[in-house]
Amino acid sequence: MNTASRSTLPEKPAAFGQAILIIDDEAVLTRNIATYLQRLGWTTQVAGSAEEGLELYPSFRPDIVLLDHNLPGQTGLEALVKLRAMDAEARVVLMTGNGGIELAVSAIKQGAADYLAKPLALSELRLLLERLLAQGRLQSRVEYYRQREANHSGLDKIIGESSQVTALRERVCLLVSAERQLSDDNPPSVLIQGETGTGKELVARALHFGGARASQPFVELNCGALPPQLIEAELFGYEKGAFTDARQRKIGLVEAASGGTLFLDEIGEADPATQVKLLKLLEDRSFRRLGGIREQRANVRVIAATHRPLEQMVREGRFRADLYFRLRIIEVPVPALRERGTDVLLLARHFLQWHAQRYRRELPELGEELLLPLQRYPWPGNVRELRNAIEQALLLAPGPRIGLREFGFLSTAGSQQPPQGSGDDDDADDLNLERAERRLVQRALQRSGSNVTQAAKLLGISRDTLRYRMERLNLRDEDAA
Repeated sequence: MNTASRSTLPEKPAAFGQAILIIDDEAVLTRNIATYLQRLGWTTQVAGSAEEGLELYPSFRPDIVLLDHNLPGQTGLEALVKLRAMDAEARVVLMTGNGGIELAVSAIKQGAADYLAKPLALSELRLLLERLLAQGRLQSRVEYYRQREANHSGLDKIIGESSQVTALRERVCLLVSAERQLSDDNPPSVLIQGETGTGKELVARALHFGGARASQPFVELNCGALPPQLIEAELFGYEKGAFTDARQRKIGLVEAASGGTLFLDEIGEADPATQVKLLKLLEDRSFRRLGGIREQRANVRVIAATHRPLEQMVREGRFRADLYFRLRIIEVPVPALRERGTDVLLLARHFLQWHAQRYRRELPELGEELLLPLQRYPWPGNVRELRNAIEQALLLAPGPRIGLREFGFLSTAGSQQPPQGSGDDDDADDLNLERAERRLVQRALQRSGSNVTQAAKLLGISRDTLRYRMERLNLRDEDAA
């Protein structure tokens, strides 16, 4: 029997359509149970022996089996073993009037969901069945979302044919293959580096769902999304009374990711205290809950990602060198969209089809006049910006064709001419975006006398934005040219 197909069945109402198989040779009791459950809206089938029940199980496919232990022929325990072999997800409640604690323990060890002593109280039976059915629906839902997440995460979801993306996929494939060959359960940590919007999380998911831990949790935390004082509690959990509002124990994301992957996005935003805790987690594979005294073992694979220049931050003392080298055992650079050539068109058509399905629209075509501007535009927000631009264009398009009208920012960007007399002829002919950005920042610093605030005003951006760009370009205040 295909148990995987059962776990993805649509959820059924709590008190309608649930199927119960009753295996018991006491005809009167069996009839009473069946009648009672049918009045509650549940479907029942009855078998008078273990052999008959085992034969009925594959076609009836019950949600729960009520199995008597004292049966003619095979005993309930023997039938339980065969049911679990037939379907590892089978939920069986063993019933008996003789047996006691030893039989109950044996039943649980063999995989029984619960144990009932006869004579049965029908009201107690109902409560037990409702509890088991609720647990089953929760497990099915968790499995459904885990499977859906896996289907949307993988090597094939890294779309592109450029040499940069081909090399990225090859690196991920090599890492996944090496992880599967590991002789221990301690895969190396991975540092994914790339600009905002390039798809670093997609790479992290491909590493997880393609590797040996694919069936285990993938848990993520954006280190820049929470205040520093909350990150430690979120990561490692806390004990009751650890702080004013800690009214009960709470497990952290490290425990939630046990056996799987902990993805730390924007690791460059982690404060010094968090960096110390993370270093201990990576070095000792252990942690301690906030307010706790007991060290706990951690079985997690850590993948971190950042758009910030960590190596420069280490030199400036803003990021711990030991943590940086612990995280960067394996380094995976993700290319910017402007470096990927015709991948822009490939991704644009992919997102267009995806959004058309979401909005139940006919799939429009991209106008020929749009193809070259799409490739020439620098896409500072990378793949995320392209995806959002395609969604907007689809919604604004009046007909079955998308043109420059729906991408107004492309024509605006293309119409901007370089300022006259702003540089020599060689600079004007150099269309490389990063070098052009470097020249503009350097000239602004030169004109402002290395005053960052004044340079930002000249460039029409905020001081913080200029500081970020200087970090990314590895420029200092004195680098005016």
